[in-house]
Amino acid sequence: MDMNQYLEVFIEESKEHLQACNEQLLELEKNPENISIVNEIFRSAHTLKGMSATMGYEDLAKLTHQMENVLDAIRNHKLTFNPEILDVIFLAVDDLEAMVQSIAEGGDGKRDVHEVVEKLLMIEKGESISQIAKSEVAAAVAEHKPTVKSVYDEFELTVMQQSKEQGFETFEVTVSLREDCLLKAARVFMVFEILEKIGEVIKANPSVEQLEEEQFDQEFTVTIVSKEVKEDIHKKVMKVSEVERVEVHALSLEALRQFELDAPELITSIEPILEEKEPAETSVERQQEDKKAGTTSSSKNSSNKTIRVNIERLDILMNLFEELVIDRGRLEQISRDLNNQELHETVERMTRISGDLQNIILNMRMVPVETVFNRFPRMVRQLARDLDKKINLEIIGAETELDRTVIDEIGDPLVHLIRNALDHGVETPEVRKANGKSEEGTVILKAYHSGNHVFIEIEDDGAGINRDKVLAKAINNGIITGQAAVTMTDKQVFELILASGFSTAEKISDVSGRGVGLDVVKSTIESLGGTISIDSNLGRGSIFSIQLPLTLSIISVMLTEIQNEKFAIPLSSIIETAIVKKSDVLNAHNQRVIDFRGKVVPLLFLKEIFEVPVFEEEDEFYSVVIVRKGDKMAGLVVDSFIGQQEVVLKSLGNYLTNVFAISGATILGDGQVALIVDCNSLIK
Repeated sequence: MDMNQYLEVFIEESKEHLQACNEQLLELEKNPENISIVNEIFRSAHTLKGMSATMGYEDLAKLTHQMENVLDAIRNHKLTFNPEILDVIFLAVDDLEAMVQSIAEGGDGKRDVHEVVEKLLMIEKGESISQIAKSEVAAAVAEHKPTVKSVYDEFELTVMQQSKEQGFETFEVTVSLREDCLLKAARVFMVFEILEKIGEVIKANPSVEQLEEEQFDQEFTVTIVSKEVKEDIHKKVMKVSEVERVEVHALSLEALRQFELDAPELITSIEPILEEKEPAETSVERQQEDKKAGTTSSSKNSSNKTIRVNIERLDILMNLFEELVIDRGRLEQISRDLNNQELHETVERMTRISGDLQNIILNMRMVPVETVFNRFPRMVRQLARDLDKKINLEIIGAETELDRTVIDEIGDPLVHLIRNALDHGVETPEVRKANGKSEEGTVILKAYHSGNHVFIEIEDDGAGINRDKVLAKAINNGIITGQAAVTMTDKQVFELILASGFSTAEKISDVSGRGVGLDVVKSTIESLGGTISIDSNLGRGSIFSIQLPLTLSIISVMLTEIQNEKFAIPLSSIIETAIVKKSDVLNAHNQRVIDFRGKVVPLLFLKEIFEVPVFEEEDEFYSVVIVRKGDKMAGLVVDSFIGQQEVVLKSLGNYLTNVFAISGATILGDGQVALIVDCNSLIK
């Protein structure tokens, strides 16, 4: 069977099982007496072992096998669960993740896991070896010399079982060829010929293909079922010339099946996964009616069916639909120009249908932020230990969905913010106790929808941000002047910590203090069309709030005109539009401003910023678009408003990466190109 066709499914499934192991281990740390959690971890490890063995990744299978032994001893009360065991199992999971990542990157999944296996063996030996001394495998483990050379799947074990019932025994025959053997493949063939006469070959390690191509050193193992005694097998194989040594071991099915108890779901083929498993990341969910009826996608229903879809296919589908949106705009323009009633009706119907299609395609690309949030409990646990702090991480709204493109980019900024909350925010247990707080600090990671945006908040109940300390550091670093510091609001002061190179850490540690991180967070979030704001209460804690667009591909804009050129301003940045008399424009600090509802708002003339050639006389009014970024506002002066429209955001390409205040372009219905204004850059 060609396993390559199942490789992608294997990788996704393995990541899911490892993530489940991480989550359940953290739960087990909180509830060490709960054996049902151990059973869940055991099942995940067991399934992963079966998949790995089926796919031929023996290092993965062997490590999960050893991990299973420890978990099995815990759930059978032969071992008492403790933090030391938890740490070693976490190390094993780390190695398993590294091997799966290696496979995902095209590697062979091999890794030196000797140290972790040694620790697992020590745990097992110290507590449970005496109880399983009768098991051949356990006895071999005690000697650190496993006699079982191969990993067997359920099919092979079943064949062995049925053979035993018919009076056959199972043997592992390990053959060592002389170092000066020239035709190794020929000797292998002769060994196989003898073994096939005295029994049936079940498995070869390395595989038959590798043996034929001489892809092994001097030793190989063949598993057979036979009615011969092992002494006779040994004699017959030793007759082959250039064979130096032959070891024949009878295999005990009880020993092999020891780690199979209570886990009949061992996978011998990855095929059933395609039908049975729910998708890990991006999937086409045929549950639109269920969603409209108010049911959730996670509800178990016999009629629910899911299939995996490669994200690249969805990207192609999205690109094709973007072209359709452009053509839809063109048809709407033609319909208005011709003023034909039948054409009007057809275009309106097409607009409605394509709008529904747009929602479906966008929903297909939506992924729960859970895929990002899942990595944080383990990270917080480790960081808390490194910092000698007690931290409780609460995750709220993990089912909130975001576009896959945004999901891929938002992970690193969140890592920085959580590390910042743990290092700078939450105090040590001694300090918290002295301040009348509980020794355990709380960090809340929350996600929720609001309008066309997703908000992600990181809240801690720590020390908060010291305004005076931040101002002193900012003045010392030359970020602001002492005069400007007096007039700054608390929020403006807090946002200074997002400046490049800014850090209030008194010493550099592995976690923070180098002034790198929060400025990257800010730039990454703004590159996604989002914003970040900070609120803090000294001694009570801080909240970092990130606002992100649901999707980056199709956006709603206000189309404006400057002379003969058209510019699109994203509606997400606009507060309102206004017509302002020239006589109402004031001057302050060499900047033209207007009084907008009691606030002084600076005016930015786009024709000057973008150097648009002026051909016509200006009238006595300005058309102004009031935009906002956080607490800051600005008025963008244009010649006229065209109207609101949905447009496809296209990048400017590699040659135009540093164009100021332009985030992309779009093709309008009349075929013209309109540039999309980056309001964040203008206000900055």
